[in-house]
Amino acid sequence: MAGLIPQQFIDTLLDRVDIVEVVDHRVKLKKSGKNYSACCPFHEERTPSFTVSPDKQFYYCFGCGASGNALGFIIDYERLAFPDAVEQLARLAGLEVPREARTEAQTRKEEEKRSIYTLLEKADQFYQSQLRQHPSKHVAVNYLKGRGLDGKIAREYGVGFAPPGWDNLLKALATNDEDKHLLIEGGMLIHQPDEKKIYDRFRHRIMFPIRDTRGRVIGFGGRVLGDDKPKYLNSPETPVFHKGQELYGLFEARKAHRDLPRLLVVEGYMDVVSLAQFGIHYAVATLGTACGEEHLNRAFRYTSEVVFCFDGDKAGRTAAQRALESTLGSMTDGRQVKFLFLPDGEDPDTLVRQVGPEKFTRMIEMAVPLEDYLFDAIAEGLNIRSMEGRATFSKRAAPLLDKLPKGVFRELMFESLATRTGLSRSVLQELVSTQEKPLAQIETSELTSKNPIASTHKPKQQPPTFAPPQMPDYTPAYYGDYDDPGYPSPPADYQGYYESAPAPGQRQKQLTLAAHPEKRYRMPPVRKAIALLLMHTGLAAHEPEHDRWLQNDDEDLVMLGQLLKLLHERPHYQLSHIIGYWRAMYGAESTEQLAAIAGHDLLQATRAMAQQREDKAIKADYDAQAAFCDCIGNLYRQEDTKRSNLMLEKLRNANTAQMTKEEREQLVRELLATKTKLPS
Repeated sequence: MAGLIPQQFIDTLLDRVDIVEVVDHRVKLKKSGKNYSACCPFHEERTPSFTVSPDKQFYYCFGCGASGNALGFIIDYERLAFPDAVEQLARLAGLEVPREARTEAQTRKEEEKRSIYTLLEKADQFYQSQLRQHPSKHVAVNYLKGRGLDGKIAREYGVGFAPPGWDNLLKALATNDEDKHLLIEGGMLIHQPDEKKIYDRFRHRIMFPIRDTRGRVIGFGGRVLGDDKPKYLNSPETPVFHKGQELYGLFEARKAHRDLPRLLVVEGYMDVVSLAQFGIHYAVATLGTACGEEHLNRAFRYTSEVVFCFDGDKAGRTAAQRALESTLGSMTDGRQVKFLFLPDGEDPDTLVRQVGPEKFTRMIEMAVPLEDYLFDAIAEGLNIRSMEGRATFSKRAAPLLDKLPKGVFRELMFESLATRTGLSRSVLQELVSTQEKPLAQIETSELTSKNPIASTHKPKQQPPTFAPPQMPDYTPAYYGDYDDPGYPSPPADYQGYYESAPAPGQRQKQLTLAAHPEKRYRMPPVRKAIALLLMHTGLAAHEPEHDRWLQNDDEDLVMLGQLLKLLHERPHYQLSHIIGYWRAMYGAESTEQLAAIAGHDLLQATRAMAQQREDKAIKADYDAQAAFCDCIGNLYRQEDTKRSNLMLEKLRNANTAQMTKEEREQLVRELLATKTKLPS
């Protein structure tokens, strides 16, 4: 068995290769003074910020912070393991990679690991075959079809079936004592020496193989089909499986995307598989543990953006706070972390079937950035307008920000904290030594419903509940393949069913903007005002009144009032912050309306018109402030006209014969006042 690569050889190899040649073979470089430059291959950019120094044999990106030597570049660019990268670089230099001699114990250990990999692969094949062949397969097939899963995606993720019974895998794979030992070491069999029992770990479960980044099966997750406990069962720690480091679905995500746009961290295997079926091939799941720093470091090797997806309940908020603290140490420049909170009672699997992949993707893109969630979570239960509140806020925040790695992001976060509290950077630095309890340990009783992220506020109207179509009751007599065309399949319109079915007794609101995005029409003033506010949040200062619109029967005017109130209280909020706040405070349906307005073609047009160009006269630039004030003026006039009509109706229906002279004069004065009142 090959041994370790000597460090001396690695040093010699780096001396023999030229980093400029290594990088230029993959990314076209241009001479720039002493160095070479290009657009960074590790993040999207238009202006080159990636620099390669031939003198230092080092590369660095001023945009995302990526850096390293020739070997590090090969590892990151080609996404190779260290030994494979050394082999590739050695071939370029015309060298053969030597290996250090291993002890007999080391050799046995490596051979055992290889044998475990082989048996785990066989176990994967066994479980997949049972889904097609076992007499009890109908139970698993019914479950999968009831969840809307098709055969193609089941094959892609290797979904299988562990039949009922105690020794199915044992009989199939453990042909000798050595195989039994290896299956025990690999976590597939349980050995109770006191009772002299050996039996299958996974029984009567839907099986999900867990693969490493090279595609090797390293463990399994099983979802129970009966009443056994626990409901979800993962492989234990083994020589090849360490759940604190692995992410389920990462191999499949990398296979689907050459360049991963992001990774969406969800809670369950089924969420990952269901999202992939709807075209979202970048979801991953932790393996029964909280997302830790090792998970994050692995994720950031393949993408620069990670989005955590949590339920909106207490458990979801606690998990989000833990993830937040684990993330801080990994936030080097160029990395981005966001938080997406789902409505209570929903998970990604059910929600994507209700709203469809496009709207779900839009929700992911509008998730709350780490910086906003961090400050909002810290401010829970505090009145940061008071001196005492700002003091407590600073003491909570400073030690957390100190966990951030040195870089531009860290400096910007401290600068933001200084702006929010009015304290100088030197004072904040003194607070770093203050020991505050971790964010996840803050008692729920300390939290208030004013927090836009962790709020327990119930939305006015819950989104439609997920109710899968009634599936036929299959019988064991049918032994066809899971993908057999003769097998009963989900209804042809099941996708439309999930997207459109309202909850019992709930009116399905038809949103013109959402339902017909391709249809262009003139936006009413209230929606135009909302659209302009979403794009230019500073416009809220030009309409100081929000209570006026909140006290209205029209839903759109109430939304305008809610948006104005939010921007008056939090003038630093931008669109991504607003969407995150809205979902927590007002629910999925209201957020969908707001997002539809934000995505209307008007925004694209005004954004293009607002861009300064040399070939366009200044007078042609779009005046967002004038447009907003015009909308507000129209709304005031509409409201005054409405009141005037009501007064006329009142005057028309009034029995003036029974009124006193003073009452008649008062009624006329009120009518005249509505006709002459102008917006302030």
